[in-house]
Amino acid sequence: MTWDIFIGCLFIFVGRIADVTLGSLRTVAVVSGQRGLAWIFGFVEVMIWVFVVSSVVAHVRTEPAYAIAFALGAASGNYIGVTVLRWLPFGDQVVRIFTRESAALLGELRRKNLGVTEFPGTGRDGPVSMLFVHVRRDRAPMVVRVARKIDPQCFYTIDDIRTANAHLTNAMPTGTRL
Repeated sequence: MTWDIFIGCLFIFVGRIADVTLGSLRTVAVVSGQRGLAWIFGFVEVMIWVFVVSSVVAHVRTEPAYAIAFALGAASGNYIGVTVLRWLPFGDQVVRIFTRESAALLGELRRKNLGVTEFPGTGRDGPVSMLFVHVRRDRAPMVVRVARKIDPQCFYTIDDIRTANAHLTNAMPTGTRL
């Protein structure tokens, strides 16, 4: 393999990582209603994709390593895209907490200015409370930390919210800007 082919494969690999990662970001932006971000991510994603694909098409018959770089970049882009999505602050989530320590947990979450809805329930071992907390994505880990600190035995799930009939009104912490 010559240096030209190596550099070409590297360009394809990195380009595919970038365009697939941007595709993941674009999808989340679309689902969360961020039209401007979706437009920007989509534009850059497709520009990169066009250059990468044209390079592969031009050389794949004589150098199959380009196809391998293309596939490896796509797979790596999926992995990196999912990883990056965990760090991003846009989008809302619902944290559902199943606990026997609802009074203390409810009080602490409300002290943190979070909206919490409580439902009675019955688990395998008796009565539990189900707490539903609607938060921005970047605040969900904090909700889980509070819940686990107060009730280490609690069970929780976190789901993305695609649509809600109201936006969160909780003030952002000082110094945070989106």
